[in-house]
Amino acid sequence: MKKSYKKKVSLWERYLTKEIGIEFKACLYFFGVLFYYCTYRLCIGVTVAEILHMAEMIFLTYAVGYLQVYVLWNFDESDEISKKELLGIIICTIIYTAVSYIGKWFDRNSYVTLGFTAYIVFVYICVYLVYKCRRRIDDKILNSDLKLFKTRTDNK
Repeated sequence: MKKSYKKKVSLWERYLTKEIGIEFKACLYFFGVLFYYCTYRLCIGVTVAEILHMAEMIFLTYAVGYLQVYVLWNFDESDEISKKELLGIIICTIIYTAVSYIGKWFDRNSYVTLGFTAYIVFVYICVYLVYKCRRRIDDKILNSDLKLFKTRTDNK
């Protein structure tokens, strides 16, 4: 007797998929934010990073990740950047910029903070392109697997 498997994705699997996506986003954006922060610190002659700043950064990237996935349509994983996705980028960029200013990550230097704002927009565009490439690669793999499956079933 064959085992019957559920073909539908369970609620738990959907939740887990979203959580893994948020984890991935947090890592990507934390790396981006930390890179800018460390570059700034090196430019002013400081070779250490503040642990409190890094803690704020990682908590912020998780919070913004949850906001992106559950409220803002997961905009960085969309097929195209339309007005809705642009709105998501603007909202999240404002959040990152405001927290960086309030938390004194860049010593409230207006020029560096403005540069950070532009950099965050750049990071969002890069992440969008990474997800777009990943989807293209996944499509190729799935199509290849489908062709292999069809040839196996045709040979039976």
